[in-house]
Amino acid sequence: MEKERLEDNIQAVIFDLDGTLVDSMWTWYEVDVDFLGQFGASVPEDLQDELEGMSFTETARYFKKRFPFLPYSVEQLKDIWNRMAYDIYANRVPLKPGVREYLIYLKEKGIKTGVATSNSKELVTVVLKNLKVDQYFDSIRTACEVEKGKPAPDIYLLVAKDLDVKPEECLIFEDVPAGIMAGANAGMRTCAVADQSSVYLMEEKKRLADAYIEDYFELLPENKLEREEA
Repeated sequence: MEKERLEDNIQAVIFDLDGTLVDSMWTWYEVDVDFLGQFGASVPEDLQDELEGMSFTETARYFKKRFPFLPYSVEQLKDIWNRMAYDIYANRVPLKPGVREYLIYLKEKGIKTGVATSNSKELVTVVLKNLKVDQYFDSIRTACEVEKGKPAPDIYLLVAKDLDVKPEECLIFEDVPAGIMAGANAGMRTCAVADQSSVYLMEEKKRLADAYIEDYFELLPENKLEREEA
């Protein structure tokens, strides 16, 4: 599907957070190194791939199972990770290129917007507020609020319900295969977003999604016009 047709008959656009709206995937490697290092353990090479799409709660359960030496409950793990990552999300995580401009463009067109993230409510709230884009979203939901994380469609269907739109009227943006599949499983149009942390998955992302972008500037009308005139 051509990018110019992505928004045809679309009433709502729903975004993943990490790696999609904000450049934050690097954060979790730092957190995992520091956290597991406290117990003399290293970060397994397959950890991030194993966690792809899991909600914050599902991730904590996975850690409990994979690292049985951890002396914490699921809720304690979530609280610890929130505290470890809070300052990073509040002060160091930037928007992906073109996000602010694209959000303004969508609002001008009267298209509803939402966030469907696997991250925690605390972190999504602070990062969007700090980056001054929270006011652009009509719904912000986390996968901890539904039964199953991505690639199940639950989180995207919940946001669509909040926005009072049909799934087929939604366009979703995602940076990893599990998220793209979640949108597709919900019956929504999908667009993959480039991210350094998932560059090795680029071909899979392109195969799964209806479209692929390097950044959101590609979707702005003035950029399309410039390309046509060049």
